[in-house]
Amino acid sequence: MAQSLHPAFARLVSIMATLRSPNGCPWDKEQTPQTLKPYLVEETYEVLDALEAEDWAELKEELGDLLLQIVFHAQLMAEAGEFTIDDVAQAIADKMTRRHPHVFSDLKVESAEEVSQNWAKIKAQEKRAKKRARGDADQSILAGVPKGAPALIQAQRLGEKATRVGFDWPSAPAVFEKVTEEYQELAAALATPHTEQQEHELGDLLFALTSLARHLDLDAESALRKASSRFSKRFRYIEEQLARNREDIYHTSLTRLEELWQEAKQTVG
Repeated sequence: MAQSLHPAFARLVSIMATLRSPNGCPWDKEQTPQTLKPYLVEETYEVLDALEAEDWAELKEELGDLLLQIVFHAQLMAEAGEFTIDDVAQAIADKMTRRHPHVFSDLKVESAEEVSQNWAKIKAQEKRAKKRARGDADQSILAGVPKGAPALIQAQRLGEKATRVGFDWPSAPAVFEKVTEEYQELAAALATPHTEQQEHELGDLLFALTSLARHLDLDAESALRKASSRFSKRFRYIEEQLARNREDIYHTSLTRLEELWQEAKQTVG
């Protein structure tokens, strides 16, 4: 059953309105949708960090920071006469109802896969209707992937969209063959002085790897973030061990660094 606006959320909305009022905060009053973009991205990644660390107390705080960005943007749009935070909530509530006809209507489904297929069809219908209303020319199956998203996310989403019309490899081993092919093409490009060709082949290899991740039901962005986290932990371990032994990392041999790296893999994972 729908509930009235939670008092804590109403308080947050009120606080943001006060901060933007004539007697509010000078910094908050200066902000625009464009100046807030870096904070929105930063807060999103801090939520991801908390999720990966499974630090639920930190997650609560970071979700609050992200929610503040949403409320902030909605306040700016309310001041511009575009929409309010209530409109934002109403729009997503309507969308969720439309996209779950098996819950809020009489549509029958047999599996989660069927739910996903129905979701994709409904979403495509919504996008076509929206484009017709706006007069957009882009009717491509690939339309709708955010240009500002990280490249790995873009690549994986493009692959997902192409899959909906059957344009895909039949299995993960088949994708791996493509990965091997792209690796070999990159190796050949490295033997030449043409950096543009090297960049081209590197991009093809990375794109193929995102397709492999998709076939393995893995998220390429998350996999790389975890790999970066492992690298950071291991390298910091090396720094700590060298500092403990009063060794200067700038004058440490590669053999010694590799020895500590292997040790770090066993110690910190």
